[in-house]
Amino acid sequence: MPYRAPVSELKFVLDKVVGFDRVAATDRFAEATPETVDAILTEAGRMCEEVLAPLNPAGDLHPAHLENGVVRTSPGFAEGFAAIAEGGWLGMSADPDYGGMGLPIALTMAVNEMMGSACLSLQLNPLMTQGQIEALEAHASPEIQALYIPKLISGEWCGTMNLTEPQAGSDVGALRSRAEPNGDGTYAVTGQKIYISWGDNDFSGNICHLVLARLPDGAEGTKGISLFMVPKRIPDADGNPGVANALNVVSLEHKLGLHGSPTAVMQYDGATGWLVGEPHKGMAAMFTMMNNARLGVGVQGLSIAEAAMQHAVGYALERRQGRTPDGPEDNGGTILQHADVRRMVLSMKADTFAARALALDCAVALDMAKATGDADWQVRGAFLTPIAKSFGTDTGIKVAGDGIQVHGGMGFIEETGAAQYLRDVRVTAIYEGTNGIQAMDLVGRKLMDGGAAAFAVLDRIETTKNDALRDAVSDLRKLTEWMVGQDMQDRFAGSVSYLNAFARVLGVHYHLKAAESDDARAPLARFAAGRMLPEALAEMAKARTGAGELYAVSNEVIAA
Repeated sequence: MPYRAPVSELKFVLDKVVGFDRVAATDRFAEATPETVDAILTEAGRMCEEVLAPLNPAGDLHPAHLENGVVRTSPGFAEGFAAIAEGGWLGMSADPDYGGMGLPIALTMAVNEMMGSACLSLQLNPLMTQGQIEALEAHASPEIQALYIPKLISGEWCGTMNLTEPQAGSDVGALRSRAEPNGDGTYAVTGQKIYISWGDNDFSGNICHLVLARLPDGAEGTKGISLFMVPKRIPDADGNPGVANALNVVSLEHKLGLHGSPTAVMQYDGATGWLVGEPHKGMAAMFTMMNNARLGVGVQGLSIAEAAMQHAVGYALERRQGRTPDGPEDNGGTILQHADVRRMVLSMKADTFAARALALDCAVALDMAKATGDADWQVRGAFLTPIAKSFGTDTGIKVAGDGIQVHGGMGFIEETGAAQYLRDVRVTAIYEGTNGIQAMDLVGRKLMDGGAAAFAVLDRIETTKNDALRDAVSDLRKLTEWMVGQDMQDRFAGSVSYLNAFARVLGVHYHLKAAESDDARAPLARFAAGRMLPEALAEMAKARTGAGELYAVSNEVIAA
């Protein structure tokens, strides 16, 4: 079944569920009128359906590969990226002074969702570039901004971020890469980075690497890390790619999925770099890019959920097998009429809607914070980010897995395309901070305010008129109070369950809001409430169990 861009669904969620009209009412985003939103989503959807979606199987079957030191990308990816760049989609939310559109991040996330559904391997490239643009806008010197941002927006150059090292996975503070001053304002960057998404390609004029490294006087741990711009080719006096820098792609990883996205091991051997932001403040600068990417990765999970759901529904509407309640006795109706298949499909649809509403709700909060300077909006966006990342990616994995199940045996056969969705989406729960790290962030940093941010989110949910939801909110409020009173180890032990409970309660809230605006959505809202709220209650019970039971089982028993 060919991918269909859910333009009308995106517009409905923006208009009726997450209050995008508040964003458009601000001076900063006044140009985001309903007519503009409709035109953007329609045109982006057309590109995704007609240009990007046909590339998805090619990226899977013909992976990016390293040939004599040059990364060769999958067939058609160069043309697909050109279409993205020519449409202006790379710089949707970037500063107009550098050639961007200056549009809300909520619209960027909506377009990114469609691009990710069409071809996730290729969409990962724009996601990295968009994050780099945001980091440079916030932290780079005017000279670096003027040189790099316009070329990143136009698609002439592409951006990456380099954090992870072989000995330092999620523990970024253990990195060993170093940067020595050259005496002319530049630095010699040396070290090796792994898991670098789109570390190189054969269609960009330059690859711009943001690299974390330690200056000679940098302290141990994350507080001594600085951030550097290290381009593949050093720009000449006119700003054009000049001589090759002292860096290279050592190898490309062989992966479970996302075959069309080259994941590189990068080696820097005294490569010329420029400091971005203040010395020893690199993590703060990089987190600007990472926070953008975390919401973006949650949207990637949503992207696959939407695509896998469409694929499964298309199959279920055509496949006939077994006797069904409304089918003729000799040859039953389609498998969609079987109760268990219907359960799976409705669960896929309900969770995909909830993940979309959560991501766009988070994006609207970030837009309102940028447009108004209101700290409450910033706090809300920061609180929702780890939930959106985790729930979006978990949803993508579950929906893709259920999509295979709906196909039955044919789902296990590669030719149907159902398996690719699961292989491609699996990593989204790992990169840009594992979902476990997102949950730890939620119960750690995000509850350092004594639960004020959590309570503010719950206050809004409570306005939805539904007794079961109101009871669940009350339970979640009590759980939050309990969490705030625990030591960090007990919080961490229940963090994933706490995050999952929050996501489930939010999901039902969004469904009920949708049903208030459209009676036809009421049955799905009732289905979601019947399935999600019981799960939330179970997750809340697990969240309270603490760390004791985890450590009561000895390593010997675990290893036995």
